[in-house]
Amino acid sequence: MNHDFEKDISGCGLTGVISRKRRRLSGSQIRKSLCLMRDRGNGLGAGFAAYGIYPDFADCYAFHVMYDYQTSRMEAEEYLKGNYHIERIEEIPTSPVKAIVISPLLIRYFVKPRAERLSSAMSEEDFVVMTVMKVNSEIEGAYIFSSGKNMGVFKGVGNPDEIAEFYRIEEYEGYIWTGHTRFPTNTPGWWGGAHPFTLLDWSIVHNGEISSYGINKRYLEMYGYKLTLLTDTEVVAYMLDLLVRRHGLDIKTACAVLAAPFWKDIDRMDEAGSEAYTALRLTYGSALLNGPFSILFGHGKGLVGINDRIKLRPLVAAEKDDLVYMASEESSIREICKDPDRVWAPRAGEPVIVELEG
Repeated sequence: MNHDFEKDISGCGLTGVISRKRRRLSGSQIRKSLCLMRDRGNGLGAGFAAYGIYPDFADCYAFHVMYDYQTSRMEAEEYLKGNYHIERIEEIPTSPVKAIVISPLLIRYFVKPRAERLSSAMSEEDFVVMTVMKVNSEIEGAYIFSSGKNMGVFKGVGNPDEIAEFYRIEEYEGYIWTGHTRFPTNTPGWWGGAHPFTLLDWSIVHNGEISSYGINKRYLEMYGYKLTLLTDTEVVAYMLDLLVRRHGLDIKTACAVLAAPFWKDIDRMDEAGSEAYTALRLTYGSALLNGPFSILFGHGKGLVGINDRIKLRPLVAAEKDDLVYMASEESSIREICKDPDRVWAPRAGEPVIVELEG
């Protein structure tokens, strides 16, 4: 009897690695891991995020910007020069790739907000967020796709190996890396819509679908966030900024908001746990992410992986010495870590939280 077997890939592929001791790892490792999952994407998007790659400008915000037109660049730079001290402007280094025929103009800026532009009620980070929202929503053909300190995102339309070669990923070294290959199902494939999505030092890669996007979007807009990038994943980056940076929740609590326990599970908790999770759900009901997802998010202090509440998308984790790996497939981890000390599949809604030392 003949059988036709098809691999159930469950959409996009994601991978990440962190060195707790801040050892800087070559981009060749994350490239190798992600390229093993090329069949999880369809060539309409891939990207990488890396932390620790700009030690010479560690005190500056690194703006990576896509421009569709020279006029867009002129308008954006006029705005930036009026609000920031610009330490350096340069094109993001790229190499020609046969499969990438058209790309936006890619420029990076190392900047510091002008003190006179900050009010007593506005922090530097608030000012940077305001800048990102303004440029992305008001300057046609300009898009700030990375805005953190000592980190950067490199993404576009293509397969993982093509995007890695295009951005010369192997020339960078970082202590946190994430990567993503995209298989869009209900949103367009375009350079700005590739993952990771970022704001400040938050960077998000996502496999799945945020079916609560409309509710999440309207909730974020109440706090001044502008969602313009035509994909559901954008809400996760902004939601983390709101919950952790602005509202002061710790990472574990923020994850309990995004992937909150079901009411039936809250009812089974002890009195203290039941009261705490009930309060979170009542306060942040509009921040809950519904739908199937696995997410990795990096930030200035670590790397986190989390599934939806019933684990409808795969996520595997592993450890080796001070390194922690997370990916859609165990094979993607073993491609760059042949003999891990420990491998496990995180439970539904249970975050894997890894923090940098020091």
